[in-house]
Amino acid sequence: MKQLMLGNEAFARGLYEAGCSFVSSYPGTPSTEITEFSAKYKEIYAEWAPNEKVAMESAFGASLAGYRSFCGMKHVGLNVAADPLFTISYTGVNAGMVIAVADDPGMHSSQNEQDSRHYAIAAKIPMLEPSDSAEALKFAKLAYEISEKYDTPVIIKMCTRVAHSQSIIETNERSEVPVKKYEKTPQKYIMMPAYAKARHPVVEARTAALTELAEVSDLNRIDEGIDKSVGIITSSTSYQYVKEVCADKYPVLKLGLINPLPVKKIKDFAAGVGKVIVVEELDDIIETHCKKIGVNATGKELFGYIGEFSQNLIAEKLGFETGEFSTLDVNIPARPPVMCAGCPHRGLFYTLRKNKLNVIGDIGCYTLGAVAPLSAVDTTICMGASVSGLHGFNKISGEEHEAKTVAVIGDSTFMHSGVTGLINIAYNESASTVIILDNSITGMTGHQQNPTTGYNLKGDPCTKINLESLCKSIGIKRVRVVDPYNLQECDTVIKEELAANEPSVIISRRPCALLKYVKHPGPIKADPDKCIGCKSCMRIGCPAISIVDGKAVIDATLCTGCKICSQLCAKDALG
Repeated sequence: MKQLMLGNEAFARGLYEAGCSFVSSYPGTPSTEITEFSAKYKEIYAEWAPNEKVAMESAFGASLAGYRSFCGMKHVGLNVAADPLFTISYTGVNAGMVIAVADDPGMHSSQNEQDSRHYAIAAKIPMLEPSDSAEALKFAKLAYEISEKYDTPVIIKMCTRVAHSQSIIETNERSEVPVKKYEKTPQKYIMMPAYAKARHPVVEARTAALTELAEVSDLNRIDEGIDKSVGIITSSTSYQYVKEVCADKYPVLKLGLINPLPVKKIKDFAAGVGKVIVVEELDDIIETHCKKIGVNATGKELFGYIGEFSQNLIAEKLGFETGEFSTLDVNIPARPPVMCAGCPHRGLFYTLRKNKLNVIGDIGCYTLGAVAPLSAVDTTICMGASVSGLHGFNKISGEEHEAKTVAVIGDSTFMHSGVTGLINIAYNESASTVIILDNSITGMTGHQQNPTTGYNLKGDPCTKINLESLCKSIGIKRVRVVDPYNLQECDTVIKEELAANEPSVIISRRPCALLKYVKHPGPIKADPDKCIGCKSCMRIGCPAISIVDGKAVIDATLCTGCKICSQLCAKDALG
């Protein structure tokens, strides 16, 4: 049956049709929906893991047991999972194992632009790269065949545009794949040096065999063109841009198996055209390969290494007419990202800012605490880095900074990779204060459950990790809980914990304002007769508050009634 599907939904459908039985992932835009859609199939066990490393190791375990498995993550998540990735390349698999990594050119929701093709090359693992939803479904199924035939995990590289765009796919029935028997094979699966040395030649032989596959597979195909003065080599969403701009003017070598790359196929293609232009987002992986095998190719000098491509960019660089844009004569004000009205993090960040503290930040929607007017966050590096960074910052600088520096980290991020940093603080005894922003959900990626919420991916009740008990169990004696809507309480507790000459944790606990089960008291009102226009209420950056004709105005469609602003108003004009 033909239907319109998101790339991520089509990917999940491919997993289902291929007979995948086990899915373990950590949410990360733009990969999240693959797992969420997979969970809708009753034949697939699906879970959120605490982090990407755990997810990949769990998927490997399921493969080892003889069941087709999958794990998904965004590009920076592959950094976390790199340790098992490189070794699973050596061991190979039992049943098929597929790994999705979704890159984010343009950094729509990421802290860097990272080209995951480097990981496939370094780990010597085959990588497929679909260019639309139909290929996402098809490649997911093919990936299991390649995985089992060549005894290897297979990476499928998505990107934001393929993951979150729609195209037509055709569904089929699920293939019920027999469970593979697990057999003890120490020399294959125990990677101590003596066995690992014997596995490296196997990996090299596998790469050679996969290179032969790249030469003959229809994953890599040529679209013929009329004008052979130019030949274009491309992949992924760049292929769609090229075809939209060029149609059938130039021959196009479309690469779907991106690692290992073919040699003879590229040489033969280049021999039939005047010059070769490589169109690939981010790094020059294909272009460098072409030059390495003696094919003179141009690419990055035209298109560059930064950001997403577009049809107009491709058209401009290839000498085609660019499309026209419609413009408005009015100046539209910018809408910078901001924490939602009623966000529980707002009061806490206001307090940190008021006390002029150094704030080592982390990855989550609370990163918006860095945005004016709160401007409370000093650093954001990667998941869990706030806690570890705070320890290093305080340990080396001592009392000079301990009394005015904290770390902030969300509950999901804390479970992902913050807890090990807190263990380091307890073990190596820095007088550091860590603030866990517990909003009872994984907020940034769209409200996924995590080990602290008490529910699993499918919404069923499960074990709930108690943050207070966990922190105390690893040696943190001072653990306080505050309500971030209570500014006085936040101020008092933060000052007390910073004054203590020992490790401490403050849990700022209130559910995300957008959770469906959260009941709000309703909007407050601004009294224009009492308001003197001092703008104190504007210091918290709430989108529900504005100044009109010198007076505070509350947008009743946005206000949740958290009353943080009321606590800042000396004239009692908000309530």
